[in-house]
Amino acid sequence: MSLALLGALLIGLSLGLMGSGGSILTVPVLVYLVGEPPKQAIAESLLIVGGIALLGGLPYALRSLVDHRSLLLFGLPGMAGTYLGAWLSRFTSGEVQLLTFALVMLLAAYFMARPLPLRPRGARKAWKVVLEGLSVGVLTGFVGVGGGFLIVPALVLLGGLPMHLAVGTSLFIIALKSFAGFYKYLHLLPEYGLSVDWGLAPLFVALGAVGSFLGGRIAVRLPQEALKRGFALFLVVMGVFIVVQNL
Repeated sequence: MSLALLGALLIGLSLGLMGSGGSILTVPVLVYLVGEPPKQAIAESLLIVGGIALLGGLPYALRSLVDHRSLLLFGLPGMAGTYLGAWLSRFTSGEVQLLTFALVMLLAAYFMARPLPLRPRGARKAWKVVLEGLSVGVLTGFVGVGGGFLIVPALVLLGGLPMHLAVGTSLFIIALKSFAGFYKYLHLLPEYGLSVDWGLAPLFVALGAVGSFLGGRIAVRLPQEALKRGFALFLVVMGVFIVVQNL
């Protein structure tokens, strides 16, 4: 269990250091360090990710760094998509979900290693933002990741937001989507004879929040590009490991 708690700190540390990536560590930590079944781990991941994102977003909200238009256009369809993704999970095995998760890790590694030029282009058509929110939401519900590595570029390139505003808005979108998906999993888990570990999940949220705070303090002293590339390599290794374990 001590390794699992260390993993919880690393989840928050990653979020604090790079603004994304922490949520993508949650499912592997719960499956391979805690020993939970994949579907239970995905459900708890949504609760943990949502909790950490909500706590991390409060300082941005206090500084008025949340764009409410984008929150509605991206967040509400994202909640619907996450609920749909959680519903779709009932038709697949936990192993298929983990394999999909591994592919998402490799996609995240690509974005980390070769970041897109995040330059605001002015507000784009609302339907594009809505469609992106719905798509990322389905991914969130199906594999249990917050999707910050997709949301932030979408808000900048499609929503026309400056980077600092996109990050603050993204955290609340992640929280909304994650809680919507978690609500659906609460009704699905009993079908598999599973339930949420209500002692472990809040502990992960608390440790993740501490790790996020520490990561934010450390981030100003470290080269971000080197960190992102190192984390991308780690994601590739973990993604390959999950594929090998589930094939």
